[in-house]
Parts: sequence; C-alpha cells; structure tokens
Amino acid sequence: MNLLNLALKSLNNRRFAVVLTICTIALSIGLLVLVEQLRQDVRQSFYRSVSGTDLIVGARTAPVQLLLYSVFGIGTATNNMSYESFAQLRERPEVDWAVPMSLGDSHRGYRVIGTSAAFFDRYRYGDREALELAQGRPFDELFEVVLGHRVARQLDYSLGDRITLAHGGGNVSLQRHDDHPFEVAGILAPTGTPVDRQLYISLAAHHAIHIGWETGMLRPGAGLDAEAARAEADALQPDSLTAVLLGLKSRTAVFNLQRGVNNYRPEALTGIMPGITLQELWRITGLAEQVLRVVAALVVLAGLLGMLTVLLTTLNERRREMAILRANGARPLQISALLIFEAGLIAAGGIALGVIAAVVVQGLSAGWLLNHYGIFIAPSLPDAALWAVLGAIWLAGLLIALIPAMMAYRRTLADGMQVHN
Repeated sequence: MNLLNLALKSLNNRRFAVVLTICTIALSIGLLVLVEQLRQDVRQSFYRSVSGTDLIVGARTAPVQLLLYSVFGIGTATNNMSYESFAQLRERPEVDWAVPMSLGDSHRGYRVIGTSAAFFDRYRYGDREALELAQGRPFDELFEVVLGHRVARQLDYSLGDRITLAHGGGNVSLQRHDDHPFEVAGILAPTGTPVDRQLYISLAAHHAIHIGWETGMLRPGAGLDAEAARAEADALQPDSLTAVLLGLKSRTAVFNLQRGVNNYRPEALTGIMPGITLQELWRITGLAEQVLRVVAALVVLAGLLGMLTVLLTTLNERRREMAILRANGARPLQISALLIFEAGLIAAGGIALGVIAAVVVQGLSAGWLLNHYGIFIAPSLPDAALWAVLGAIWLAGLLIALIPAMMAYRRTLADGMQVHN
C-alpha cells in the first residue's frame, strides 16, 4: 500500500508527462483493439449475410466472384445461365427449393434483383433468421417492388410511392425504364446484410422491362408497354438468369449435386457452397489482415517505447528524489520496484483507456458502417484471446521498465546527492 501511495504521488507530480504517455499508449491499444474487433465483425457480417442456402449456381466463373455478385452485391456477372438449366435444377429430386435471381438494373445506386416470391420465404441470414417485412407485403402485382430497409430509409420511400428503375448497375445511368414505373408494395425489416441495400421485383417484371433491350438500349417500337405486360404477365419468362440459390432436402447430397452442376453438359455452370467459398475469400484477404495486424502491433510497440523514453527522461530529473528515498532507508531494490510499479500503472491506464476508446468508436461508427457499407458491428469488449494479448502487452510494459529500474538500482546515494552544473 505504501508503494502504491508513493507511486501515485510520484506520478501526480509528473502528471503532464504521465497523461501524455497514457494517451499515447491508449491510442495504440485502441487501434489494436479496433483492428481486431472490426476484423472479426466484418467476417461475422459476411458470414451472417446468407445461411440455409446449400448451393449457389451461376454461369461458369470464379467461385468467389459468383458469391460476391449473387449475395453481397459486389461486382457483376460476366455471363448468365439459361432458364432451361434453372428449370432442370429445380426438378432434381434432391432439391427442396430454388430461388432464381436476375441482376442488371439499379435505382439511384442501389441494386435491383429480379426474383420469385419464394425469396422472401426461403432466404435466411444470421442464425437461419427469416426475412420479415416491416411494412406492406411481398410483390403481388407485376409492377410492384419490395425495398430493403436501408433503401427505404436513405431515399425516404414509403408504401405506395412510385419509382423508376435504371438500366445498368452504376450509380448514374442515362438509360431508364421510364415507361414501367413500379409501386412500393413492401419494406423489409433491417437485417444488417446486403439485403438492406437492394430492391426486389418479380422475375416476370424484370423480363418485361427488358423486352427490346437486347442490344443494351431500347430499340424504337420494340418495348412492351405496361398494360400489355400486365395482360401477358403469366407468360413472361426470361431466357436467362444470373444465379440460383438452392436448398436441398438433405445436406449430404450437396457434394454430389455440386459435382453434377460443375460437369453439366448443356452449358458451363459453377456451383459453390457459400461457407467454403467464404473461407476461400478469407484466404485471399488474409494478407491484408496480417498487414493490418502488423501495423497495429508496431503502433503498440511505439507506444511502449514512448513510455520507456518518458521513464528514462524523468529518471535523470529524479536522481535527488531517489537519493532522499535512499537516505530514508529505501533499498535499491525498492526504488527499482517503484519504477516498475509506476510503469505498470501507466501501462494499465493506457490499456484501460484504449479499450474504452475502442468501444466508444465502435458504437459511434456502427450506424455509419451499416448505412454506407452494410457491415453490421456490435460494440463489445475484447474476447478472451484479445484480453490475453492485452495482458501480454502489460507484461511487456513491465519488462521495458526493467531498463530504467536497473539504472536506478546502480545509482548510489553519493551520485544522487551530487550537484551538476
């Protein structure tokens, strides 16, 4: 207790330098915690984006690319698969359900997906959580649209509003489907996944608005007007799809079906299992993660070296203080222990402040990350593994303090009482 009181009084006497040192360590610890927490949260956000889907099928392409454009809305498909192939897949005995997806349109920078009503019943995210509608219902009429939560909130849409889609997936498009306005029929509840940033229309509607657009722009007189499209709604069937989500009756059949898809003779297809492909994605991005970890570790090292610098700088100024302690009966080992104890308090204060700062930053940035990047993070304290790392950093701070402690140990009473010009 006497050592603690003495250390606190000593630190208070040098409070300006001590506060700066604690803040330096806190910044480095906060960065380390943020990197680790965000790395884990980003992974969890990706993993929770799709669950319950056993196989994703699309035209022949790289597995990671198929996963990114079909689930996460990143990138575009280089080719489509035929509707006939989808129909054959749907009829296979091991397939329980099949959800088609057609991409190619957007609305004010948000992706539009043509699909079936089964999407709202079969799609799962997180821990196999089903999609829920915050308002309205799934599309029923031909030219109705269901909005993701973020789309409705950012663009301030409500039920009954009429919107126009644009041809192409960019943020700005000069080609618009002005002759086929859609009415908002439903708004999905927030999921924290890419679903929140997408609009959903029926597959028939997606096909109807693209009749006459085979060359990338509408041929004069080739389009199908809205009334004619409604009259022929039951007969509207696309020639091709972007991807298909499949759920199987038994998961043991997934490898056999994947092999059958990849060896499909009528056309070149790719079948992927989302979980395994995500692991491949993490292997690709693993180098970037390691670089971030190394940078964070170097920043922590810089913080500890800053603490060492402060201890060494103040050591020379405290020579008379140590001499007085020696004169009052303090042993060299006790003075060394005092310096190590002070370093432990500084390191502990920096770690505690850094963890608090990291949690606060997570809380403040959670909404921004969700709105701008669709990444769901939940502010939380470090897990057991990260606490172990922080404990090791604290021990490293004590080890670094051994340097000034040994220097103080070797100093004699006579050296401390000398007057230096």
